[in-house]
Amino acid sequence: MHKLRKALLIIVAILLAAVMLLPLVWMISTSLKNDFEALAGQMNFIPKKPTIDNYIQGLNGELMNVPIMRWITNSLSIGIIGTGIILLIDSMAAYALARLQDMMFRKILFSMFIASLMIPGVLTFLPMYMEFNGLGLINTYAALILPYTAGAFGVFLLYQFFISFPKEIEEAARIDGANKWQIYSRVVLPSSVSIMVTLGIFTFMGIYNDFVWPLYAATSPDMRTITAGIALMSQGSYTQAYGKLMAMTTIAALPVLIIFMIGQRFFVKAIIQSAVK
Repeated sequence: MHKLRKALLIIVAILLAAVMLLPLVWMISTSLKNDFEALAGQMNFIPKKPTIDNYIQGLNGELMNVPIMRWITNSLSIGIIGTGIILLIDSMAAYALARLQDMMFRKILFSMFIASLMIPGVLTFLPMYMEFNGLGLINTYAALILPYTAGAFGVFLLYQFFISFPKEIEEAARIDGANKWQIYSRVVLPSSVSIMVTLGIFTFMGIYNDFVWPLYAATSPDMRTITAGIALMSQGSYTQAYGKLMAMTTIAALPVLIIFMIGQRFFVKAIIQSAVK
């Protein structure tokens, strides 16, 4: 009975993996087809005449005369800078809420953080756009980075880790003469690498994959991100150029896949640590 249950679980896991990987396989397959084969509508995962012309044209900038490499650079820069800032701010806020018992309104502030998670992002979109427009920051890198520089989810995630961090280690550092900042930066942060990398992966993926805000916050072609750029391409002259669009989508997905594969061991380690605690 145990072996049968294990076999069923394996089969279900394989089916779920196949369903999740099917769109990815179809995207890569279509990117290797010419426009005529891509438009044929046949469910063939192996191209009849594979070609990499779609990738060559896109990376050379010949595709629709758009700066693809500039879009990718913008997305990577915004994602890396935004992730770095949010890790710094969220970790400081979470540590303060978890350890600074003498901080005024600590419980009220934490409740506000949790409550903000229930507010849909679409409700803050228009006020945020009007604020940045009033400051004259639309179509600047500041408008593309600043909205991602703090998040309640990161504070909540790190708070759960910091609240369970052994106080004895902090007390030992305090006896040795370390102040609060030194304890935070030299004791707590080095011990929270796994959870920080996990938050960094989620944050980077969220910033890199977002296209609604960059679509409106960046108006000139050179300021667009890769997701917003592809979205505009799919509505223009290349509406039915599925091969070229899929090639650009594949290129856009590569940085996220590489970062996730590099940080996967930290992600698994953070889950194990959370389960043990």
